Amino acid sequence: MLFSKLLLPTLKEAPQEAEVVSHQLMLRAGMIRKVASGIYTWLPLGLKVLKKIENIVREEMDASGAQEVFMPMVQPKELWEETSRWEKMGPELLRIKDRHERDFCLGPTHEEVITDIIRTNVKSYKELPLNIYQIQTKFRDEVRPRYGIMRGREFLMKDAYSFNIDEESLQETYLIMRETYKKVLERIGLEYKISAADSGAIGGDSSEEFHVLADNGEDTIAISDSSEFAINTELLLKDGENISSLEGKPSPDGNGTIQIKKGIEVGHIFKLGKLYAESMKANVLNADGKASTLYMGCYGIGVSRLVAAAIEQNYDDKGIIWPHSIAPFDINIISIGFDKDKKIASASLELYNELYDMGYDVLLDDRKDGYGAKMSDSELIGIPLNIIIGKKYLENKEIELVGRNGDSSINPIDDIKTILDFFKN
Repeated sequence: MLFSKLLLPTLKEAPQEAEVVSHQLMLRAGMIRKVASGIYTWLPLGLKVLKKIENIVREEMDASGAQEVFMPMVQPKELWEETSRWEKMGPELLRIKDRHERDFCLGPTHEEVITDIIRTNVKSYKELPLNIYQIQTKFRDEVRPRYGIMRGREFLMKDAYSFNIDEESLQETYLIMRETYKKVLERIGLEYKISAADSGAIGGDSSEEFHVLADNGEDTIAISDSSEFAINTELLLKDGENISSLEGKPSPDGNGTIQIKKGIEVGHIFKLGKLYAESMKANVLNADGKASTLYMGCYGIGVSRLVAAAIEQNYDDKGIIWPHSIAPFDINIISIGFDKDKKIASASLELYNELYDMGYDVLLDDRKDGYGAKMSDSELIGIPLNIIIGKKYLENKEIELVGRNGDSSINPIDDIKTILDFFKN
């Protein structure tokens, strides 16, 4: 991609409404633009990051044995009445009517729809277990949308639903999903904690949250300084206690002491048991030929929220520092004099094509701007490696490598191995 052709409306300053770092930098880096309260358009740069996260999630879900479907965002009232959630969900559930005055809602989640599909199409325990997922737009009518895409009304989510014949099988699927979520976050390159949690409006027997640790996190979690133990502080506080009183207390698991951390909830996994299957009469024939109510699990991960969470954990005063796995571009070729010197332009294009053919996502900054403006934009949008082609190339065929982490090196332009090794580090 040539920078001069890229829709990238960067800003020197973020609008006052942007309270947290991720919102400020996503606006400044030209990743998103607001359409309405809590609703955003994803511009090309932001969409590239979003798609890279989506691909990681999809690859790990497929590797776990889950099967992808795509369910409608618009859902009929009748299904939600079967689980009594039409009223229980309250104003967060955006209700609409069609031209025939029939009631529908914009789906914030899909337990009812997927349970209806399974009860209609799966008849025997021999067809189980099943784990069905989708990556789809959701809508929750937040009373006070804030923090950009971190808590918007419209968002992209991966939601999965497992169907099992008994509790033992459900536990097996639950643990597979737990490991799958760990793989997703580790592939992206994020520091996280898994904490015991309240099941909230989804319900069920038990649940765990996946928190990306960040100073601007909305949730407060208590973690052990000597083990993997973590729990949402809401579940740990006793009457009259405040969060600060927990700091330094013995960890409930008997290992070390409690530390208080801020986290951004990016994933939540639930063991629903028979909660939805009973109310919707979702049964299959068991090994004895008798009707058996299905056991269910529910597993959500916020694909769009992960973009914001990654920024909150990876930035400096210059801009975003993307983990390599989700950077919008792997490499930025900063061509100084592209419009004036044919040798520089030719060398820049040749290197661009070589790296592109090797499978790298490459940006070529062919604009008329000078080095300072080009480097500032690259640092703002967080490209891991910059290759500067300018005077040094004209003098002795050398280029400068500058990492987003501040490392730099001068190398011959034809030393492609050093370029790639530098990128990987």
